[in-house]
Amino acid sequence: MSRSSNNLVVPEAREALNKFKMEAASEVGVNLKQGYNGDLTSREAGSVGGQMVKKMIQSYEANLK
Repeated sequence: MSRSSNNLVVPEAREALNKFKMEAASEVGVNLKQGYNGDLTSREAGSVGGQMVKKMIQSYEANLK
């Protein structure tokens, strides 16, 4: 089964993921706009992704306790 990495397993989650991404970008000072953000530097895009992973790990660890 071939699937693009942009296809969500749960399509209804798209809005929540976009909100999560915007919050993470705001926290690290990256100005994301709705839609295309191809003008971001690799550093900016990486900092947004890194912040998202950091928050997911924190949430997971909090739920372990």
